Amino acid sequence: MPINQDAIGSKGTPRTWAWDSRDALLYALGVGCGVADPVGSELEFTTENTMGVDQKVLPTFCVLAGFNAQGGKSAMSNAGTYDPRMLVHGEQGIRLHRPIPVEGEISIVDEITGIYDKGKGAVVATKAEATLAADSKPLFELTSSVFIVGEGGFGGDRGPSDKTNVAPERAPDHAVTYQTRPDQALLYRLSGDRNPLHSDKKFSDVGGFPKPILHGLCTYGFTGRALLASLCGNDPARFKAMDGRFSSPVLPGEALTINIWTGEGEDGTAIFQTVGGDGRVVLNNGGFSYE
Repeated sequence: MPINQDAIGSKGTPRTWAWDSRDALLYALGVGCGVADPVGSELEFTTENTMGVDQKVLPTFCVLAGFNAQGGKSAMSNAGTYDPRMLVHGEQGIRLHRPIPVEGEISIVDEITGIYDKGKGAVVATKAEATLAADSKPLFELTSSVFIVGEGGFGGDRGPSDKTNVAPERAPDHAVTYQTRPDQALLYRLSGDRNPLHSDKKFSDVGGFPKPILHGLCTYGFTGRALLASLCGNDPARFKAMDGRFSSPVLPGEALTINIWTGEGEDGTAIFQTVGGDGRVVLNNGGFSYE
Protein backbone atom coordinates (compact mmCIF):
# COMPACT_ATOMS: atom_id res chain seq x y z
CA MET A 1 0.00 0.00 0.00
CA PRO A 2 1.12 3.64 -0.40
CA ILE A 3 1.64 6.16 2.42
CA ASN A 4 -0.84 5.49 5.21
CA GLN A 5 -2.50 8.80 6.10
CA ASP A 6 -4.20 7.13 9.06
CA ALA A 7 -0.80 6.67 10.70
CA ILE A 8 -0.85 10.23 12.09
CA GLY A 9 -0.79 9.93 15.87
CA SER A 10 0.42 6.34 15.83
CA LYS A 11 3.34 5.43 18.04
CA GLY A 12 6.16 2.96 17.90
CA THR A 13 6.92 0.60 20.75
CA PRO A 14 9.67 1.29 23.29
CA ARG A 15 13.22 0.80 22.04
CA THR A 16 16.43 1.05 24.05
CA TRP A 17 19.91 2.41 23.44
CA ALA A 18 22.91 2.15 25.75
CA TRP A 19 26.19 4.01 25.24
CA ASP A 20 29.47 4.44 27.04
CA SER A 21 32.40 6.85 27.18
CA ARG A 22 33.97 5.43 24.01
CA ASP A 23 30.80 6.00 21.99
CA ALA A 24 30.71 9.65 23.04
CA LEU A 25 34.39 10.13 22.20
CA LEU A 26 34.00 8.51 18.78
CA TYR A 27 31.02 10.72 17.97
CA ALA A 28 32.98 13.85 18.92
CA LEU A 29 35.77 12.87 16.52
CA GLY A 30 33.15 12.08 13.87
CA VAL A 31 31.86 15.67 13.93
CA GLY A 32 35.33 17.19 13.83
CA CYS A 33 36.31 17.83 17.42
CA GLY A 34 40.07 18.18 17.84
CA VAL A 35 40.93 18.57 14.14
CA ALA A 36 42.09 22.19 14.35
CA ASP A 37 43.68 21.86 17.81
CA PRO A 38 43.96 18.30 19.17
CA VAL A 39 45.01 19.49 22.64
CA GLY A 40 42.84 22.60 22.77
CA SER A 41 39.39 23.71 23.89
CA GLU A 42 37.46 20.51 23.07
CA LEU A 43 39.43 18.02 25.16
CA GLU A 44 36.41 17.49 27.39
CA PHE A 45 34.66 15.91 24.39
CA THR A 46 37.59 13.96 22.91
CA THR A 47 39.34 12.50 25.98
CA GLU A 48 38.30 10.77 29.20
CA ASN A 49 41.55 10.96 31.18
CA THR A 50 43.04 14.43 30.66
CA MET A 51 44.33 15.81 33.93
CA GLY A 52 41.88 18.34 35.39
CA VAL A 53 39.34 17.84 32.56
CA ASP A 54 36.10 15.92 33.08
CA GLN A 55 34.65 14.23 30.02
CA LYS A 56 31.44 15.74 28.64
CA VAL A 57 29.08 14.73 25.84
CA LEU A 58 28.20 16.89 22.85
CA PRO A 59 24.48 17.74 22.96
CA THR A 60 23.96 16.60 19.35
CA PHE A 61 25.11 13.10 20.34
CA CYS A 62 21.44 12.36 21.05
CA VAL A 63 20.61 12.15 17.31
CA LEU A 64 22.33 8.75 17.28
CA ALA A 65 19.36 7.28 19.12
CA GLY A 66 17.42 7.14 15.86
CA PHE A 67 19.92 4.71 14.31
CA ASN A 68 21.07 2.79 17.36
CA ALA A 69 17.91 2.12 19.38
CA GLN A 70 17.06 -1.57 19.41
CA GLY A 71 14.08 -3.75 20.21
CA GLY A 72 10.49 -2.73 19.60
CA LYS A 73 9.63 -0.88 16.41
CA SER A 74 9.73 2.66 15.07
CA ALA A 75 6.55 4.62 14.35
CA MET A 76 7.72 4.82 10.71
CA SER A 77 6.75 1.16 10.41
CA ASN A 78 3.14 2.42 10.47
CA ALA A 79 3.64 4.88 7.60
CA GLY A 80 2.86 2.43 4.80
CA THR A 81 5.12 1.02 2.09
CA TYR A 82 7.70 3.04 0.17
CA ASP A 83 11.13 2.65 -1.39
CA PRO A 84 13.62 3.53 1.38
CA ARG A 85 16.10 4.67 -1.30
CA MET A 86 13.69 7.52 -2.04
CA LEU A 87 13.75 8.81 1.54
CA VAL A 88 15.59 12.11 2.18
CA HIS A 89 16.17 13.66 5.60
CA GLY A 90 14.38 17.02 5.60
CA GLU A 91 14.54 18.54 9.08
CA GLN A 92 16.01 17.71 12.48
CA GLY A 93 15.40 19.12 15.92
CA ILE A 94 16.67 18.26 19.40
CA ARG A 95 15.59 19.45 22.84
CA LEU A 96 17.70 18.67 25.90
CA HIS A 97 16.11 18.45 29.33
CA ARG A 98 19.55 18.09 30.93
CA PRO A 99 23.10 17.21 29.87
CA ILE A 100 23.62 13.75 28.41
CA PRO A 101 25.67 11.54 30.78
CA VAL A 102 28.98 10.05 29.64
CA GLU A 103 27.41 6.61 29.83
CA GLY A 104 23.82 5.56 30.17
CA GLU A 105 20.79 3.88 28.69
CA ILE A 106 17.53 5.32 27.41
CA SER A 107 14.10 4.10 26.47
CA ILE A 108 12.70 5.92 23.46
CA VAL A 109 9.21 6.02 21.94
CA ASP A 110 8.41 7.89 18.73
CA GLU A 111 5.17 9.10 17.18
CA ILE A 112 4.11 10.21 13.69
CA THR A 113 2.95 13.80 14.14
CA GLY A 114 2.14 14.69 10.54
CA ILE A 115 1.91 13.38 6.96
CA TYR A 116 1.89 15.99 4.23
CA ASP A 117 1.29 15.83 0.49
CA LYS A 118 3.94 17.83 -1.36
CA GLY A 119 2.90 16.68 -4.83
CA LYS A 120 6.17 15.09 -5.95
CA GLY A 121 6.58 13.42 -2.61
CA ALA A 122 5.27 12.97 0.91
CA VAL A 123 6.64 14.43 4.14
CA VAL A 124 6.40 12.36 7.31
CA ALA A 125 7.08 14.20 10.57
CA THR A 126 7.92 12.41 13.82
CA LYS A 127 8.67 13.17 17.45
CA ALA A 128 10.52 10.91 19.87
CA GLU A 129 10.77 11.14 23.65
CA ALA A 130 13.73 9.60 25.46
CA THR A 131 13.85 8.81 29.18
CA LEU A 132 16.97 7.86 31.09
CA ALA A 133 16.72 4.31 32.43
CA ALA A 134 18.61 5.19 35.62
CA ASP A 135 15.85 7.49 36.93
CA SER A 136 12.96 7.18 34.41
CA LYS A 137 13.03 10.95 33.85
CA PRO A 138 13.04 12.72 30.46
CA LEU A 139 16.49 13.25 28.94
CA PHE A 140 15.88 14.59 25.43
CA GLU A 141 13.36 14.94 22.60
CA LEU A 142 13.98 14.45 18.89
CA THR A 143 11.85 15.89 16.09
CA SER A 144 12.42 14.97 12.48
CA SER A 145 10.86 15.03 9.04
CA VAL A 146 11.65 12.98 5.97
CA PHE A 147 10.70 13.59 2.33
CA ILE A 148 9.79 10.45 0.39
CA VAL A 149 10.13 11.04 -3.34
CA GLY A 150 7.28 9.73 -5.48
CA GLU A 151 4.81 9.22 -2.63
CA GLY A 152 2.84 12.48 -3.00
CA GLY A 153 -0.31 13.23 -4.93
CA PHE A 154 -2.70 11.51 -2.52
CA GLY A 155 -4.68 14.69 -1.89
CA GLY A 156 -3.63 15.24 1.68
CA ASP A 157 -2.77 18.36 3.65
CA ARG A 158 0.27 20.17 2.23
CA GLY A 159 1.43 21.09 5.72
CA PRO A 160 2.84 24.32 7.18
CA SER A 161 4.03 26.83 4.58
CA ASP A 162 5.41 29.62 6.77
CA LYS A 163 9.19 29.73 6.92
CA THR A 164 10.69 30.14 10.38
CA ASN A 165 14.13 31.23 11.53
CA VAL A 166 14.88 33.14 8.34
CA ALA A 167 18.46 34.44 8.27
CA PRO A 168 18.58 38.26 8.58
CA GLU A 169 19.96 40.32 5.71
CA ARG A 170 22.92 41.55 7.74
CA ALA A 171 26.31 40.30 8.78
CA PRO A 172 26.18 37.51 11.37
CA ASP A 173 27.15 38.18 14.96
CA HIS A 174 29.31 35.07 14.94
CA ALA A 175 30.82 33.11 12.06
CA VAL A 176 32.70 29.87 12.67
CA THR A 177 34.44 27.89 9.94
CA TYR A 178 35.35 24.22 10.36
CA GLN A 179 37.24 22.13 7.83
CA THR A 180 35.83 18.64 7.30
CA ARG A 181 38.23 15.80 6.52
CA PRO A 182 38.26 13.89 3.22
CA ASP A 183 37.48 10.76 5.26
CA GLN A 184 34.93 12.46 7.54
CA ALA A 185 32.05 10.25 6.41
CA LEU A 186 34.08 7.08 7.03
CA LEU A 187 34.70 8.22 10.58
CA TYR A 188 31.16 9.42 11.28
CA ARG A 189 29.56 6.19 10.00
CA LEU A 190 31.19 4.29 12.88
CA SER A 191 28.67 5.95 15.20
CA GLY A 192 25.80 4.01 13.63
CA ASP A 193 24.67 5.25 10.20
CA ARG A 194 26.24 2.72 7.79
CA ASN A 195 24.27 3.85 4.70
CA PRO A 196 26.57 3.09 1.72
CA LEU A 197 25.61 6.43 0.17
CA HIS A 198 28.33 7.83 2.44
CA SER A 199 31.05 5.28 1.69
CA ASP A 200 30.45 3.44 -1.60
CA LYS A 201 31.08 5.38 -4.82
CA LYS A 202 29.05 2.93 -6.89
CA PHE A 203 26.09 3.68 -4.63
CA SER A 204 26.58 7.47 -4.69
CA ASP A 205 27.01 7.37 -8.49
CA VAL A 206 23.41 6.17 -8.75
CA GLY A 207 22.35 9.30 -6.87
CA GLY A 208 24.30 11.52 -9.26
CA PHE A 209 26.94 12.59 -6.73
CA PRO A 210 30.63 12.95 -7.67
CA LYS A 211 31.59 10.88 -4.64
CA PRO A 212 29.99 9.61 -1.41
CA ILE A 213 28.40 12.50 0.45
CA LEU A 214 28.66 13.47 4.10
CA HIS A 215 25.88 12.45 6.45
CA GLY A 216 23.41 15.28 7.01
CA LEU A 217 23.56 14.64 10.73
CA CYS A 218 27.34 14.99 10.60
CA THR A 219 26.87 18.51 9.19
CA TYR A 220 24.31 19.00 11.96
CA GLY A 221 26.91 17.96 14.54
CA PHE A 222 29.52 20.37 13.16
CA THR A 223 26.90 23.11 13.38
CA GLY A 224 26.02 22.17 16.95
CA ARG A 225 29.70 22.47 17.91
CA ALA A 226 29.79 26.03 16.59
CA LEU A 227 26.65 26.99 18.53
CA LEU A 228 27.97 25.35 21.69
CA ALA A 229 31.31 27.15 21.46
CA SER A 230 30.00 30.56 20.36
CA LEU A 231 26.97 30.94 22.64
CA CYS A 232 27.41 28.42 25.47
CA GLY A 233 31.12 28.57 26.29
CA ASN A 234 31.30 24.84 25.43
CA ASP A 235 29.05 24.07 28.41
CA PRO A 236 26.45 21.43 27.38
CA ALA A 237 24.22 22.41 30.30
CA ARG A 238 23.51 25.75 28.55
CA PHE A 239 22.52 24.10 25.25
CA LYS A 240 18.72 23.70 25.20
CA ALA A 241 17.33 23.21 21.67
CA MET A 242 18.41 23.20 18.03
CA ASP A 243 16.33 22.95 14.85
CA GLY A 244 17.36 23.07 11.19
CA ARG A 245 16.38 22.12 7.65
CA PHE A 246 18.76 20.27 5.34
CA SER A 247 19.00 22.09 2.01
CA SER A 248 22.05 20.74 0.12
CA PRO A 249 24.42 17.76 0.35
CA VAL A 250 27.98 18.26 1.63
CA LEU A 251 31.05 16.50 0.25
CA PRO A 252 33.70 15.28 2.70
CA GLY A 253 36.65 17.66 2.65
CA GLU A 254 34.52 20.79 2.29
CA ALA A 255 34.79 23.69 4.70
CA LEU A 256 31.61 24.52 6.62
CA THR A 257 30.87 28.02 7.86
CA ILE A 258 28.22 28.44 10.53
CA ASN A 259 26.72 31.94 10.59
CA ILE A 260 24.92 32.89 13.80
CA TRP A 261 22.63 35.85 14.48
CA THR A 262 21.54 36.92 17.96
CA GLY A 263 19.21 39.74 19.00
CA GLU A 264 16.51 38.80 16.47
CA GLY A 265 14.09 37.31 18.97
CA GLU A 266 13.76 36.54 22.65
CA ASP A 267 16.79 36.47 24.92
CA GLY A 268 18.54 33.14 24.77
CA THR A 269 17.62 32.46 21.15
CA ALA A 270 19.57 32.66 17.92
CA ILE A 271 19.17 32.02 14.20
CA PHE A 272 21.83 30.10 12.29
CA GLN A 273 22.66 29.02 8.78
CA THR A 274 25.44 26.69 7.61
CA VAL A 275 27.07 27.19 4.22
CA GLY A 276 29.45 25.03 2.20
CA GLY A 277 32.79 25.98 0.74
CA ASP A 278 31.20 27.56 -2.35
CA GLY A 279 28.74 29.62 -0.30
CA ARG A 280 25.64 27.50 -0.92
CA VAL A 281 23.35 26.98 2.07
CA VAL A 282 23.48 23.40 3.36
CA LEU A 283 21.57 23.75 6.66
CA ASN A 284 18.90 26.44 6.69
CA ASN A 285 16.19 27.98 8.88
CA GLY A 286 18.20 27.17 11.98
CA GLY A 287 16.81 28.04 15.40
CA PHE A 288 18.73 27.70 18.67
CA SER A 289 17.85 28.14 22.34
CA TYR A 290 20.40 28.44 25.11
CA GLU A 291 21.07 29.80 28.59
